[in-house]
Amino acid sequence: MSGSTALPPADPVRLTAPEIADGINAGRLDPVAVTQAFIARVQARNADLNALVNFDPAPALQAAEHLRARLANGEAMPLAGVPLVVKDGFWVAGRRITQGSPLFRDFVCPRDALSVARLTQAGAVIVGIGNMPEFGCKDVTDNRLFGPTRHPMDPRLTPGGSSGGCAVAVAADMAPIALGGDGGGSSRRPPSHVGIVGFKPTNGVVADPWGFPGIMPGIAATCPIGRTVADVALMFEAMAGPHPEDPLSLSLPDTPLSPITALRVAWSPRLGLDVAVDSDVADTVAASVERLRQAGLRVVAADPPWPDGTSEQRILPIEYSGLAAEFGAAWQRDASQFDPHVGAQIEAGLALSGADVARAWGASLELASSLAVFFGGYDLLLCPTTACVSWDLDRVHPERIGGLPSPPRGHAVFTPLFNHARTPAITIPCGAGRDGLPVGLQIVGPRLADRQVLAAAAWMEHVLGDDARPWLHR
Repeated sequence: MSGSTALPPADPVRLTAPEIADGINAGRLDPVAVTQAFIARVQARNADLNALVNFDPAPALQAAEHLRARLANGEAMPLAGVPLVVKDGFWVAGRRITQGSPLFRDFVCPRDALSVARLTQAGAVIVGIGNMPEFGCKDVTDNRLFGPTRHPMDPRLTPGGSSGGCAVAVAADMAPIALGGDGGGSSRRPPSHVGIVGFKPTNGVVADPWGFPGIMPGIAATCPIGRTVADVALMFEAMAGPHPEDPLSLSLPDTPLSPITALRVAWSPRLGLDVAVDSDVADTVAASVERLRQAGLRVVAADPPWPDGTSEQRILPIEYSGLAAEFGAAWQRDASQFDPHVGAQIEAGLALSGADVARAWGASLELASSLAVFFGGYDLLLCPTTACVSWDLDRVHPERIGGLPSPPRGHAVFTPLFNHARTPAITIPCGAGRDGLPVGLQIVGPRLADRQVLAAAAWMEHVLGDDARPWLHR
């Protein structure tokens, strides 16, 4: 859904974040009534989907009442009364946040994460906490504390991971926006699988000085998720900005935006890599790119010039060593506290040498340098978000992609390289593949070109129109 809606204010669960905020700031909508409508939606759908964990409507209603007082005092807020889901890895003051791990089953946060504080100061109302796999290190959203999150179109399927709870909550209208994290595509792939929008900003543009220690500093990003590009753009502007306690944080330059049809756009169906892609995904993305070309986008076929031997395997030691450093001792004391899938990654990290880790960081920086060279000739890069649509809930990864046996990360080949390139990347729905399941188009730009990427994504969303989300019109 994009643009304005014809739905009456009595049905706020289908309004966009800007529409809700505008209505509440103007007095046409009541923040408590809006919050109650979304709580009712959670109560109607969450038992089947398990998108939200530890659900308690009381804090949301209290926050909405407090918002009424702020409005009565004449305060205008960019996210006034917009319901928000926060991934179970970001600190929320006074709330139990677990990272999906038994190690943190009783952890109560001493303060808000900076992104949470900025969003609530902007008027957002937290309606729930989004489920995630243990430490965000699994490609499906399940854990032994809360169980699996299910796809909103077919409960037999997974939304992927790790921000699957957030993505499903937004797709199922439990909230118009959600706060996710992304260390290798975690806030782009689940949105792609459920037919919504997920944006990974330039690493560091959204500061993150407080919370759980990161296992991939400088690689993971704090990400807005929403139903439309307008939703994530509004959320991004509320969060963006450096902080003195985050030495990796950055400011965006005040650069004028170029007209979309003047941009030089590269289209790379496989990113120049020897990877398998299901034909339904490849055909759907290619057809969307052709529609954009016909609408005036200057698109040429071009693959990034990656360093020789580029693959995710060269950079995975960064994640493994981070897990081992943070949780290796706890794993060795009591392996029963861990998902075996995560335990295997910790073991792999414990087996690495310092030279192995240094080589992985070197490969990461090579990726960033090579893509920076590529963007010397192009303003945007288009590619699929995922190599396949959603798969069976009981499998960590799909069995086959492109007619071939799939490696564990075969579905995820198009997202992690842009974490290591430190570039902005967004996924938008671009149509349906097998069984009518959503397919995502990924739009990537140079470092610090976040607002240009968002503007281009909004234009593409408008051009593709309702055809990009046929599941909404069944």
